[in-house]
Order: sequence, then structure tokens, then C-alpha cells
Amino acid sequence: MGILWTLIIGAIAGWLGSQIFKGGSLGLIGNIIVGIIGGVIGYYLLGTTFGTAVIGQILTGAVGSIILLAVINLFSGRRV
Repeated sequence: MGILWTLIIGAIAGWLGSQIFKGGSLGLIGNIIVGIIGGVIGYYLLGTTFGTAVIGQILTGAVGSIILLAVINLFSGRRV
């Protein structure tokens, strides 16, 4: 069940990050990957600033996703 929650929260965080960053949608799998990696980045940078509940995890993942999308955009030279 933990993996399923990670995928769901990652998908929501990745989608939210791409909406806030105003990047093109990466699709469901892309949003899940960006959300999960973004969650790791967000947790590393912010810790539990937004809390440990589901909403806090989604916000932390979204912040990390925005950072990840900005880095991808910086290195790829195109808008993601």
C-alpha cells in the first residue's frame, strides 16, 4: 500500500508542480517520476516544514518538482 500512496502523491505533486511552473505536461508517468524525485528534493531542502500529513507531502513534492523542472529547463534549453 505504501508504494501505491507514493505513486499517487508523486503524480499529484508532479502535476501540481508542472501547473505552477507553467511547463508542458509530461504525461502521467512523467508527472509521477517528477513528483517522486521532487518529493525527495523537497524533503532534502525543506524537511517537514509543511508537515507530515498528505497535504504537506504533496506541497513538499510540488516545491521539489518546481525546482526539478527549473533545472531540467535550464539544462535542456527548452521549456519543459
